[in-house]
Amino acid sequence: MIRNVLTDIGGISLYGVISVCLFFGVFTGALIWAFLLRKPHLNDMSQLPLEDGSRETSNLPDHEKR
Repeated sequence: MIRNVLTDIGGISLYGVISVCLFFGVFTGALIWAFLLRKPHLNDMSQLPLEDGSRETSNLPDHEKR
């Protein structure tokens, strides 16, 4: 079906098939990569925007961090 649709669009048969296959390959690879990420790594990465750069002061109360 995809080949029939792509061949009817101005003679781009081979390039169209290659681009669709490349798109689905990259999309599938990104999905597999996302599902294989570990939960602790995701938790660490989610806290990065909230940190000030030093892990020693993260346990101190707010008034002592300055």
